[in-house]
Amino acid sequence: MRQIKGNQKHMSAEDRAYIEEALKRNMTFKEIAKYLSKDPTTISKEIKKHRVVQKPGNFNNSSQNQCKHMRSCQKRDLCGVGKHCRFPCRQCQNCNDICPDFEQNICPKTQKAPFVCNGCDKKTACRLEKRYYRAGNAQREYEEILVSSREGINMTADEFTRLDDLISPLVKRGQSIAHICAAHTGEIPVTERTVYNYFEQNLFDARNIDLPRKVRYKKRKPTVQKEPRDYAVRESRTYNDFLLYTAQHPHLSVVEMDTVEGRQGGKALLTLLIRNCRLQLAFLLDSQTQSCVKECFDWLYHTLGEKLFCSIFGVLLTDNGSEFLDPASLECDSDGVIRTRVFFCDPNCSYQKGMLEKNHEYIRYVLPKGVSFDGLSQEDIMLLVNHVNSAIRDSLNSKTPFETAQFLLPPEFLPALGLAQIPPDEILLKPQLLK
Repeated sequence: MRQIKGNQKHMSAEDRAYIEEALKRNMTFKEIAKYLSKDPTTISKEIKKHRVVQKPGNFNNSSQNQCKHMRSCQKRDLCGVGKHCRFPCRQCQNCNDICPDFEQNICPKTQKAPFVCNGCDKKTACRLEKRYYRAGNAQREYEEILVSSREGINMTADEFTRLDDLISPLVKRGQSIAHICAAHTGEIPVTERTVYNYFEQNLFDARNIDLPRKVRYKKRKPTVQKEPRDYAVRESRTYNDFLLYTAQHPHLSVVEMDTVEGRQGGKALLTLLIRNCRLQLAFLLDSQTQSCVKECFDWLYHTLGEKLFCSIFGVLLTDNGSEFLDPASLECDSDGVIRTRVFFCDPNCSYQKGMLEKNHEYIRYVLPKGVSFDGLSQEDIMLLVNHVNSAIRDSLNSKTPFETAQFLLPPEFLPALGLAQIPPDEILLKPQLLK
């Protein structure tokens, strides 16, 4: 006997065929449920939901009359024919439709378990309306309901209009669906996946093209693998050295470092991402050179102070860009005191600082490739950073990098750099932010 503990799956055609056969053998709901590993209530609901009605056969005129008062009824001339009708109304086929006192005669066996006539030994001679459970019919009805329940929009027109009025303006501000759903949990009655489905069906005022990552990227050209350049500065600063050093000093804060280029030869951004809280920092450089990177770090060191700087920028992980090939100038202050340690990713392995590479997408939403940074100020960049750090992330358990930083970093760090949180609905990740 099949017994699967905790079976919560939908009934199959095989299960329904077994129910039909079990009803013919007058098995109880409890016995059927035990075999199928279901609750007896489930079997009862299945039978009552999918049973079919069979009208009585035409054995004689009385078989058409389904009134429970048929044998005692003495009514005549209900249809108004008059003295020309020789028969009492109970023998007329129209009696049930026009009699105001009609009450259908229903077999009491169909009003209680098993609710059907499958196993009744009197069904052949019975002239009452019959009810049967047919496995094939039940399976077809189940499949139709399964399909229809997943079609269309499961809300009223007014509810959908309110949802559109909430989501579309925020999407057009460059906010992601994940951020919107997390910021408006109690206001959005559907899941994040359903919202994406509505976008696929073009049901919202906003369209797929308004979503930051929905438009397909151009096919990338195959890259030609080059021999890695052997820089002497990489000695004792490789990615393997980084893994070993951080394992030996787990208390140190790790910061990923890179640059974002504007117009070639113009201003650039030095980007820093604090790993433990995903907090993004960015600083405007006059040019993409070693001296500008050093000036930026010296400014950070003096602004934050030695203790705060060292607690945040304990270890730097960067790529092999030419602007970072003077690590000693970053590691030591003007007095030669070590303030941080610099390590390099392996050549062509930018994924080793993947958190920062991923975060660059937010910056590119506002500053697309090819846009010049020459007309920007550091205040503009801090505004951009504040909007990026205020976007809710699934990777942070629906928290923002700013909120996580408030919990994990020293309280004086965020005000020292002028970082401030932006309200969820005011976040704008479009080029219009800096115009």
